[in-house]
Amino acid sequence: MDIFNAIIQVLDSTIRLSVPLLLACLAGLYSERAGIFDIGLEGKMLVGAFAGAAAASVFHSAVLGLGMAILISVAFALVHGFASITHRGNQIVSGVAINFVAAGSTIILGQAWFQQGGRTPALQPGERFEAIIWPGADAARDVPIIGPVYAELISGHSILVYFAFAMVPFTWWVLFRTRFGLRLRAVGENPAAVDTAGISVAWLRYRALICTGILTGVAGAYLSMVQNGGFVKDMTAGKGYIALAALIFAKWKPVNAMFACLLFGFLDAASIRLQGTPLPIVGKVSVQFMQALPYILTVILLAGFIGKAIPPRAGGVPYVKER
Repeated sequence: MDIFNAIIQVLDSTIRLSVPLLLACLAGLYSERAGIFDIGLEGKMLVGAFAGAAAASVFHSAVLGLGMAILISVAFALVHGFASITHRGNQIVSGVAINFVAAGSTIILGQAWFQQGGRTPALQPGERFEAIIWPGADAARDVPIIGPVYAELISGHSILVYFAFAMVPFTWWVLFRTRFGLRLRAVGENPAAVDTAGISVAWLRYRALICTGILTGVAGAYLSMVQNGGFVKDMTAGKGYIALAALIFAKWKPVNAMFACLLFGFLDAASIRLQGTPLPIVGKVSVQFMQALPYILTVILLAGFIGKAIPPRAGGVPYVKER
């Protein structure tokens, strides 16, 4: 039973750790399907995390914090669009610039506003999203097998966790069952054909980036208002880049993206669980190696197990209208 409880705890951690990856991965899915390569997911998550925690701390409202996180993240997404769509700039350079600006500005503003070394004050109840306990979860906890699954894996998460997983079927429906999704995929494959049909390529791509901003804002808010209870320096810790790797691993499909993010979340959860624990044959492994293990396995998976991943044909290429 101890092994079963350990498995439940690892799976529970997997869900919690995969949420920001999943939201950022779906965010990148919208932009890349529209032909905009967005390496700035990391930066938009970071400013979303800071804006959410700062607003929640000042206004004492988790909802206002989430709204501010989304607003600021969308603003950064529009800056990326202004550089790469309106002015046809290099999308990689624009995304990297957003990451640099986000990393620097969050520390400077955090120190200027709160004088805590770039941190925000610890969020109090009401300023962060609390866990939702489903009906009968406490009573079912002692029921063998089914009880822990219901009480730990299904119940006991914040609303942002349920939102993240609900976005998977919603994103699939939007991309593959709506006119907007059809046009979005078309503009990522052949923007000239979309333009010939009288549809604005720029406006479609801007709308895709707005979707990206919304989801990265929620991802950042989750980090600071659910997982951590406040903003700390560089708290995204490369999750935006892992989300990009998961997107490639999933071959730009929303359901595959969910399983890819769960896989990376599981690797992260397992590495935390195994820190300091003696392993068969190899014995006790250093903490630093276990912390690096998810990233090492990410590189191995991407290098050898996904086959040929073909991105949208117009991805990363500014569209120049033919005259």
